[in-house]
Amino acid sequence: MRIGIVSETYPPEINGVALTVHSLAAGLTKRGHSVDLIRPRQSQPHDDEPGIEVLSMRGGSLPHYPGLRFGLPAGRKLSQHWRNHRPDAIYIATEGPLGWSAMHTAMRLGIPVSSGFHTRFDSYADHYGVGFLAPLVRGYLRRFHQRAVATLVPTAALAQELRSMGISKTRLLRRAVDTQLFHPDKRDNHLRGSWGVNATTPVVLYVGRIAPEKNLDLAVQAFAAIRQRNPKARYVWVGDGPARAALQEAHPDFIFAGMQRGEALARHFASADLFVFPSLSETFGNVILEALAAGLPVVAYAEGAAREHLVDGVNGYCIASGNAEAFVEAAAKLASNPGLIRHMGRAAHASMAGLSPDAVICDFETLLRHMAEENLHEHLATAAHA
Repeated sequence: MRIGIVSETYPPEINGVALTVHSLAAGLTKRGHSVDLIRPRQSQPHDDEPGIEVLSMRGGSLPHYPGLRFGLPAGRKLSQHWRNHRPDAIYIATEGPLGWSAMHTAMRLGIPVSSGFHTRFDSYADHYGVGFLAPLVRGYLRRFHQRAVATLVPTAALAQELRSMGISKTRLLRRAVDTQLFHPDKRDNHLRGSWGVNATTPVVLYVGRIAPEKNLDLAVQAFAAIRQRNPKARYVWVGDGPARAALQEAHPDFIFAGMQRGEALARHFASADLFVFPSLSETFGNVILEALAAGLPVVAYAEGAAREHLVDGVNGYCIASGNAEAFVEAAAKLASNPGLIRHMGRAAHASMAGLSPDAVICDFETLLRHMAEENLHEHLATAAHA
């Protein structure tokens, strides 16, 4: 099949959506399909990948995230492109201006479309002082996704949330993790040495956007409680974002490693001791799976991936959403018990063993194939009655 994928974020950008979309595209090509990737033009070059044809569109910088882009509407260019190179089915990963025009164009051309729900943009409004816009954002998201044949979501809980918003045609597509890349064997004593720690020093890790919607004040509060019990503990931050500069100035003892990916990211995960993730705004949270696969016990709220994959007291602590006191206590308790860290770390790695990327790609392929076949049958039926 020829599969169209539209995304306003894609590597070399580093974020959960970009990496998930890349994994889907690369997985389809490995199964013999050709991928027609539509994305905003980037200043940094990207590597050509076999089977993935890239059409770059005009875009702009995302406010507060200068490293990320959004695509501008491109209905006329998309229409011409898809008339000349018609895909069998299209997956639209993002709901920005490019995604909206792609949805409208595909429907006008009679090409079946599925969409992906990756980010609760409506919940971000409060974090940026424009909470009054949340109902408008929810309305936009509802109108966008209701036009798709199916909206793909990573958890059953999110599917239920979207149905309550009026997005009824949800379809579960679980996430996977590369357990060969993210593995305890990637632990790097030289990296730990660069952090100024020895084998017995607990290292707390944060990976993700360093931004207000990630509930970073609670992360800092939890580490302060850890430090009260073990003053030598260190906090390593991987990522970047609009809150980094202020956080770095306020906490010069924190270690900021910047953006990491691939083997370097895997080493950072495996070289830490526990993963403390206080976000309440995640639709999933790929980093939780990566931390577990790397053998790190996780402390997180019962949202997204944590709700699906954390077993409280076994591979980490899954805290009732919003219970900040319990979150801080769990992080401090775990960080002060090396034996518990090791025990939970082994369980964490084992808990990810069955999450096969191949199974996820197979499910994605099956959905797209059914969409294409149903669309073909509809066209044949219409032609027969004409």
